[in-house]
Amino acid sequence: MNITVTAGDPVDSKLSADVTIPADDVNKAVAKAYKDIAKRYNFQGFRKGRAPRPVIDAAVGREAVMADATNALLSAAEPLVLNELDVVPVGDVDFGEDLEPAQEKQDYAVKVTVNLIPEAELSSYDPVAISMPPADATTAEIDQQLDVLMGYQARFEDADGDHAVVSGDFVNVDVEDIENGERLAGENRMLATGAGMLPEALEEALVGMKPGDEKEVEFTQGEGDDAQTVKIKVKVNDIKVKVVPELTDDFAKDVFGFDGLDALRDAVSIEIKGDKDRNLPALKEERAVTELEKRLEMETVPEDYVKQVHDEIARQFVSDLQAQGQTVDSFLQMRHITIDQLLADLQLQATEHARQSIALDALAKHLAIEVTDDDVKAEFSDVYDSDKAVKKAMKEFTESGQMPAVRQTIRRSKAVSWLLDNAQVTEVDEIAEKRANN
Repeated sequence: MNITVTAGDPVDSKLSADVTIPADDVNKAVAKAYKDIAKRYNFQGFRKGRAPRPVIDAAVGREAVMADATNALLSAAEPLVLNELDVVPVGDVDFGEDLEPAQEKQDYAVKVTVNLIPEAELSSYDPVAISMPPADATTAEIDQQLDVLMGYQARFEDADGDHAVVSGDFVNVDVEDIENGERLAGENRMLATGAGMLPEALEEALVGMKPGDEKEVEFTQGEGDDAQTVKIKVKVNDIKVKVVPELTDDFAKDVFGFDGLDALRDAVSIEIKGDKDRNLPALKEERAVTELEKRLEMETVPEDYVKQVHDEIARQFVSDLQAQGQTVDSFLQMRHITIDQLLADLQLQATEHARQSIALDALAKHLAIEVTDDDVKAEFSDVYDSDKAVKKAMKEFTESGQMPAVRQTIRRSKAVSWLLDNAQVTEVDEIAEKRANN
């Protein structure tokens, strides 16, 4: 199909265009519609697929045939329209509601409207300034990792009688349900404080309590329509404190199998460096794009675009779970969150991603970034391992109208590369700062 597309300038994130489909393609679509109907139904006196047009017109109606042909023409034209306009739509291409059907032996002209990803300006196009952890392992990072390792070697001992609960203690408690606290209720329950497993209000209430102390605790559980007030009464029976052994040369040898403490620290340093080599590039991109998004001069992203991004993120989320052999329910149970909390998080991600995408589009436009045919081929070559597979995939993407989305991805990637290459980076030992503040 060789269509002709004439477009105007976008107005309010909408692009209108006149589309003309040649008469030859209209004739082919009409012929196929008759053929499909002849195969679909039984017409008395004719073998299936052999009924002539007059019989089909009398039984089904020529209007129905032309409607089928018109729908087929528009479905085939949609990806071609997107390719010709080189745009990524928000939603489907709109051909209007009161369409006149195509007529045989005549060109078919229609007006289409494409909803576009909104454009916006940035308050500044200067390089962003971000902070990043040092590339090498720091003393504070090594100390923190050793603290984690030694935490596995900790034992819990009965606290002195006058000891008050501090974060990190194990507490034996009786919990009485007053309102909506069935999940927490029970006698002689062992609760681990400081592990992030308890409701924040309960954590705060326990800190400072001593054996024999009682206290009522009230907090809100859930969000939105599922939110409910929880009231419980907690009594501390006894407390066990964490005792961490001293990390010495002998301990490093006997427990961890190293020649001494220095050898252990060296091994931890190498492990941290390896983690940084893998993870810092992604962290740098995340922080740079986040800083760029703060410059976006757009208060609210249109709902239809956020919804489109949300649907893409949700599909990828479910796909990733399936690849790991998980279900949504198992994910919720493992993370101790509700479905409403998950949906709220996905919505937040969608809004942030939509804003970041618009910000990158603005930067790419400002930089006049172009996407060449070689760029597109390279993008496919990164995924497919042979020229034949690359050509096949590019053909399929073109025929389905997805090539503009590929070019958009490349354009944004180039904008990210510029952002990272020009970012003003300040190294900050964030772990050292955190440990000092604690």
